Amino acid sequence: MDLSNKKVIVIGAGISGFAAAKLAKKLGADVILSDANEKLGEKHDLTELTALDIKVVLGKQTEALFEGADLVIISPAVPRHLPLFEKVAEKVKIISEVEFAYKLAKAPIFAVTGTNGKTTTTMLLGELMKTIYGEDNVGVGGNIGTPLCEECYRIGENGCIVAEISSYQMEASSDFATKGAAILNVTPDHLARHKTMEVYQAEKEKVFAHHTEENFLVLNYDDVHTRDMANRAKSTICFFSSSQELEEGAFVKDNQLVIRWKGLMHVICNVDDMQIKGSHNIENALAALSLAFLAGGDTIKMAEALKAFAPVEHRIEPVKTIDGVTYYNDSKATNPEAANKAIATFPHIILIAGGDDKNTPLDEFYALVNERVDNLILVGDATKRFKEEALKHNYPEDKIYEAGYSMQEAVNYAHKIVKAPQVVLLSPACASFDMYEGYEARGRDFKRLVNELK
Repeated sequence: MDLSNKKVIVIGAGISGFAAAKLAKKLGADVILSDANEKLGEKHDLTELTALDIKVVLGKQTEALFEGADLVIISPAVPRHLPLFEKVAEKVKIISEVEFAYKLAKAPIFAVTGTNGKTTTTMLLGELMKTIYGEDNVGVGGNIGTPLCEECYRIGENGCIVAEISSYQMEASSDFATKGAAILNVTPDHLARHKTMEVYQAEKEKVFAHHTEENFLVLNYDDVHTRDMANRAKSTICFFSSSQELEEGAFVKDNQLVIRWKGLMHVICNVDDMQIKGSHNIENALAALSLAFLAGGDTIKMAEALKAFAPVEHRIEPVKTIDGVTYYNDSKATNPEAANKAIATFPHIILIAGGDDKNTPLDEFYALVNERVDNLILVGDATKRFKEEALKHNYPEDKIYEAGYSMQEAVNYAHKIVKAPQVVLLSPACASFDMYEGYEARGRDFKRLVNELK
């Protein structure tokens, strides 16, 4: 991608915005990085950017900022359909950071998207792809925390890119194309931004928009939304199911993960041999195995990589065991559906939930809470609604504790009341922005507090 002497405006000074600005500069562009937060400099060190002669503009953005621009790269946290950007788009091309990454890539991209399970599946797929391309020839990036543009620039044509893709990242993407993709599930999420489920799902489906029969699409047969996508895709389809045997695809048979493809049955490994536990992780493993298998993976090597794969940070991550009680960090569960996966894993739980409320339905969440949660500890902005919904669903009021905006108080109370064989589970079912900069910060604070317990 030739950006020599081009004027590039990068919107959003997050991780991906910083990376895009530095790469655009390396490619010869005159770069401005803009963020609407005029106090951003108080939290982040901007000297690296200014040292590279990247101009940083903080505060309210107007049309004047974009005068003479040749390209605008927008970060995923910034909504593409704001009125300002609609006007700007009439004069200059606006692309997402992942589309910028795609234009830099020399290697094929394998994408993972869906509402829940993306991070674990992406990380596992990265390990499986290393059995095909080699340890140093696989880049893993995207919504996972590593900017995709960095990985696409780093990996040469003999490797591959594994990308976790969110709906936010696809808003300003139109040309983004993948060699193969997996869509895990689609449940209500981010509706404050996307407004409707139809729009949200359409953003997910962009990962196969440019597919032909030469491309692979792995879909969850058990999810009605993803199963129906096969009717709109031109890809070679491979379904996976954790609940039933398929005529063709990946599924569980006699407690073994298997792939049936073109008349042949390939046994991968026993479910009990995996370090990642829970029915949701069986789904994640089936999805990753399917995509790697279609990419040319050897089943024996893939089985070894799967058995060695450890739980991902912040996703049902065991933190510490005290007096027979294990504390689990599931801070990545930023919506009720993700929390449901964790709650279904354990029979007796002291649950810490709440945070920045997405106002998603809670009926299924409380059906599981009533069945498996012995005590419910609520934190953050969501406390009032979550308590009202708990009482509405007949959860005992004397089993609910309100810890305010203090994770310290929540952990201390859990430690005070828990007894083996119960577990303590942080699975918030909410975003984190009322108390933390992100779910990672929330999870690490929880782990710090747990590790300080005696």
